[in-house]
Amino acid sequence: MSTITASLVKDLRERTGAGMMDCKKALEETGGDFDKAIEWLQKKQLASVGKKAGRIAAEGVVASYLHQGGRIGVLVEINCETDFVARNEDFLAFAKDIAMHVAASNPLVVKAEELAADLVEKQREIFTAQAMNEGKPEHIAKNIVVGRLKKWQAESCLLDQPFVKDPDKTVSQLIAELTAKIGEKISVRRFARFEVGEGLEKRSDDFAAEVAKQAAS
Repeated sequence: MSTITASLVKDLRERTGAGMMDCKKALEETGGDFDKAIEWLQKKQLASVGKKAGRIAAEGVVASYLHQGGRIGVLVEINCETDFVARNEDFLAFAKDIAMHVAASNPLVVKAEELAADLVEKQREIFTAQAMNEGKPEHIAKNIVVGRLKKWQAESCLLDQPFVKDPDKTVSQLIAELTAKIGEKISVRRFARFEVGEGLEKRSDDFAAEVAKQAAS
């Protein structure tokens, strides 16, 4: 059993936000193992996650996914609050799944606020022209445009997309479930997706559909 020093208790308190006596108890119960003490506090719901809600989740991992044959590659940065959680198996599995999801679903941005205003306006013009060409009355066309624009935004934003492995829930809902399970703020900061020949003139192969099929199997 490791010696439980005042300094160790203080470090645990600063890491978790739990009380001094709770931190001392956690270290005693786990034989002085710092990481296990954090887990003990989390299980007892003594780690004050709420206290950290306003803080930036600056720890985490950069996960990657490379589709068979190397035709599609993805990098994603997933953030959490502590390096302890960054090593958690559930967190790492989630990061890998998000990388695969980006490969399959090809979102434009993480969340709606990141969509460029000129891109949104361009889509609005396209949907307006489509509705008018369908012969819809103006008041009905406006409602159709709003609905189609909302649908396009959901399809374009990672957080709003149905998760490729479980289409009954969105990526945002998946994050909420993991946050509740782990007890820390989890966020997807950014991603980069590369596809061989993207932007070049080439024959059309639906690699994204192939990835989605593989992920669902």
